[in-house]
Amino acid sequence: MPTAETTDSPEALPSTDTSAGSPGVEYRVLREACGLIDRSERGKLALSGAGAVEFLNGQITNELAGLRSGEGCYAAFLTHKGKMLGDLRVLAVGEGQLQAPSELLLDTERVALQALFDMIRRFKVGYDVQLSKRTVESCLFSLVGPESGAVLARAAPDAPELPDTEHAHRRAHIAGRPVRLIRTASPPGVDVLCDAADGESIADALRAAGAQPVSEAVGEIVRVEHGRPRYGVDLDDSVIPQEAGLNDRAVSFTKGCYVGQETVARLHYKGKPNRHLRGLRLAALAATGEELQLAERTVGRVGSAVLSPELGPIALALVRREAEPGTSVAVGERGASAEVTALPFIAEA
Repeated sequence: MPTAETTDSPEALPSTDTSAGSPGVEYRVLREACGLIDRSERGKLALSGAGAVEFLNGQITNELAGLRSGEGCYAAFLTHKGKMLGDLRVLAVGEGQLQAPSELLLDTERVALQALFDMIRRFKVGYDVQLSKRTVESCLFSLVGPESGAVLARAAPDAPELPDTEHAHRRAHIAGRPVRLIRTASPPGVDVLCDAADGESIADALRAAGAQPVSEAVGEIVRVEHGRPRYGVDLDDSVIPQEAGLNDRAVSFTKGCYVGQETVARLHYKGKPNRHLRGLRLAALAATGEELQLAERTVGRVGSAVLSPELGPIALALVRREAEPGTSVAVGERGASAEVTALPFIAEA
């Protein structure tokens, strides 16, 4: 029986990040050039075996049955009451493009990794499924920004064309080492997945091709601007996907049964969510977890809060439906004002 993935200490994770510039300089890199962010700490697992697709399709919210090698999707995994235990990216891997996959690569927030691991280990009994750990064994680099394609072309000139579809992926080589290139969106870019032993060489090659190191903190600013919530900060096990605006990205309403489906479908077809993911334009910096008050009633809490060089202090928050866009709310004990806004703050060009 494998040991739970999250027993690996964060200090043991591979890292090739080097010192970067000031937040303002790094921000301009992500908006105008190509930033390199080391996200190797994210949780990574692999499922193989003839029953892998059938098994996972019964556990997560999106459709896997038609997924072919080189394709991927975003999904959530839920409690039986439809509450989120985490979210994940699923990549279908096989010998030939657009063939039935022989392996599923799973990528999730580190905070959700234990729940994902436990769910798979508990419910895969009776299926032909093998579970493998990949977190410490792999590095994950994000190329973010409008020049990411040009950087990739220089670093991997012989790489096959990467489709524009989010989560599409292809095998390639950088610095003579094998990698998997994965299309990302909001903000647009490319993820580079590789073996940990090759991480330093690949990061060096990406920097030599023009990618500029950027801290995770500055990457968070751009994520918030694009209105993408993060599990463990904006989302937790009290959230139903529709409340977070995830139905279009993460939920199939035509697939067969999965854990939590009844609640998700009932809310989609017959109900109105009590909360919605919104943006906050803050009068002053706020801290994650601070209460939001409307007419002396708590209507939500601050999620991801950042200081955008372009927009000033902004945040994401799950707020009750009466706090519609345009409403002013009070933040925390100080009562500083914030305007509730629709998302995203910055639309794709």
